[in-house]
Amino acid sequence: MLALALIICFIVTVLITPLVKRFAIKIGATDKPNHRKVHQTLMARLGGLAIYIGFLVGFVLLQPNSEFTLPILIGSFVIIVTGFLDDMIELSAKWKLFGQLLAAGIVIYGGVQVQFINLPFDGQLQLGWFSIPLTLLWIIGVTNAINLIDGLDGLAAGVSSIVLITISSLAIMQGDLFVASLGVILLGSTLGFLIHNFNPAKIFMGDTGALFLGYMISVISLLGFKNVTMFSLLIPVIILAIPISDTLFAIVRRLVNKQPLSSPDKSHLHHCLLRLGLSHKQTVLAIYAMTAFFGLAAVMLAMSTLWISMIIICVIIIAIQLIVERVGLVSQDYRPMLKFLRRFSAKRPLKYEK
Repeated sequence: MLALALIICFIVTVLITPLVKRFAIKIGATDKPNHRKVHQTLMARLGGLAIYIGFLVGFVLLQPNSEFTLPILIGSFVIIVTGFLDDMIELSAKWKLFGQLLAAGIVIYGGVQVQFINLPFDGQLQLGWFSIPLTLLWIIGVTNAINLIDGLDGLAAGVSSIVLITISSLAIMQGDLFVASLGVILLGSTLGFLIHNFNPAKIFMGDTGALFLGYMISVISLLGFKNVTMFSLLIPVIILAIPISDTLFAIVRRLVNKQPLSSPDKSHLHHCLLRLGLSHKQTVLAIYAMTAFFGLAAVMLAMSTLWISMIIICVIIIAIQLIVERVGLVSQDYRPMLKFLRRFSAKRPLKYEK
C-alpha cells in the first residue's frame, strides 16, 4: 500500500504542477531575477501548493491514524498559508517567524515532543521544561534550513527527497507505520514536483514549498526518533547535516561580519560550489551526493553498537569540517584542518627505497 501511495502522490503532483504554475502567474506570484538569484527570467512560485495537494491526496488514501494526525494537518495548513502569503506579498521576517512559531506550537501542544533521552549504560535524561523549547528550536531550525538551501533549480526538492527516503526507510525498519506513511506520501509528492523543478526549472516551490517541506521533515523526524538513545537522537541531525550545517555557518558568517541574522548573502553552500567552477547541475548533484552520504551514515549509525557509533560520529564531524573548509563556507581563509594536514604531511620524513 505504501508503494501505491507513493506512485499516486507522484502522478498527482506531476499533473497538478502545471495548473499551479498557471495559477501563480495569474495572481502574480512570480520570482523576479536580481543580483542574488541565479535565474535570469521571471519564474512562477507557489510550486509548494502542488506538493501540498499531492500530500493531501496521499493522506486521504492511506489515512494514517495517530494522536498526532490532527495537529500535523492543522500545523501544516498554517505553514502553507504563511508560505503562500510570503510568496504573494513578501512577509516581513517577524511575520514569517510568527507563522512558523504558531505551526510549531500546534504540534507541540498536540504532543510532538522529545521528553527524555536514554543514555548509554541504562541511564536516562529527563528534559522536563527544556522539552518544549528544544522541540520548538528543532522545528523552526529545520524549517528555515530547508528554506535557505532553496537557491538552485531542484536543490531543496532533491535534498528533501533524499532525506525523506532515509527517514522512511528507517521508519519501515523500526516498524513505525505512521512515520513511514507520512514520509512516503511526502516523498512521492516531492519527487513529482522535482520533475518540473529540476534544472532548467519550469516553476519554483517558493516559500510555500520550502517552509512546508522543512516543517514536515522536522515533525516527521521528531516522531521517528523521539525518546530514543543519545546516539539515536543524532540520527535526524546527521540525515539533515547539509541544510543544518549550511544554516549554522551562515549564522557564524553574519556574526563574524556583524550583519543581521536575517540579512541575505551569496555564501551558502551552493554559491560556494558555483564559485569553485561547478555548473548549475553539477552543484546540485554534488549536494545530492553529500546528502546521500550523510543519509547512509545515519542508517549505519542506527544499526551500530555504541563504539562503532562513536567512530561513525567522529568521521562525520571530520567530513563536515573538511567540506566547510574546502568550499569556503565560512570564509576563504578559514581552513584550520586543511592547514594542519598540510603541515603534518610536510613534516613527514621521506622514505627512500634501498
